Amino acid sequence: MSDRPPVRTAGTLATQPVASGVARPARGGPPRVLVLMPAHNEEDSIGATLAEIRRHLPEADAVVINDYSSDATTRVAEGLGAHVVELPWNLGYGGAVQAGFKYALAHDYDFVIQMDADGQHDPASARDLLAPVLAGTTDVAIGSRFLGSVRYRIPAFRRFGMSVFGAIVTFVTRRSFSDPTSGYQAMNRRVMEFFARDNYPSDFPDADTIILLALAGFRVSEVPVTMQARVAGASMHSNLKAIYYVSKMTLSILMVLLRHRRLRASAP
Repeated sequence: MSDRPPVRTAGTLATQPVASGVARPARGGPPRVLVLMPAHNEEDSIGATLAEIRRHLPEADAVVINDYSSDATTRVAEGLGAHVVELPWNLGYGGAVQAGFKYALAHDYDFVIQMDADGQHDPASARDLLAPVLAGTTDVAIGSRFLGSVRYRIPAFRRFGMSVFGAIVTFVTRRSFSDPTSGYQAMNRRVMEFFARDNYPSDFPDADTIILLALAGFRVSEVPVTMQARVAGASMHSNLKAIYYVSKMTLSILMVLLRHRRLRASAP
């Protein structure tokens, strides 16, 4: 994958200085924050999500990684002032997010908030999620719905998978994580550089990335957030996809554990 993916732009979200006292980039001036949003056929939900990001985090820019959508995802995103990276084929969730990390580094962003386009990750929680990363007290902040608020019903099989992966993450890292499968995250540039290499899972980056980060020596913490029902479409964890997800996640965790000796050496 190229370090500079193709990009279509239609402006940015309004840029304003962030609060004083937060970590500053070496070049001086306020840190640059990017909301990274992978999307595949999310025309019915992405507009409302971007509008809420603009309302709650106006100092950030937004980039939508359009993972080969066949609908109007790009048109809607550009209409709300987001940058759009058009992938030439479907890379899947992990590949799309990694393309976003490469974009963030190529365009000199200091911090990234990773957020889904389906409206499940409440943008009202974004500022709280980013705060400890900006302050330099953690490298990655993971948004926990179980420390915060869950405004939808989680299927029993999904809850079971969360508990199993939570136990695995706790066993490996010797730390308790309440929401190991949360994709709502904020991170600093060092983590972006680490993930932009060949260290990011290509399929379902969830519990395996927490183990990956911990073994590489990064500081990982949880922050209470609100998660709500998706605006439209079906979850990638529904029906038979959930069984596939559990199988792939288990294999991914095993692969991370097998290569753990190399992880610290590859961290920037």
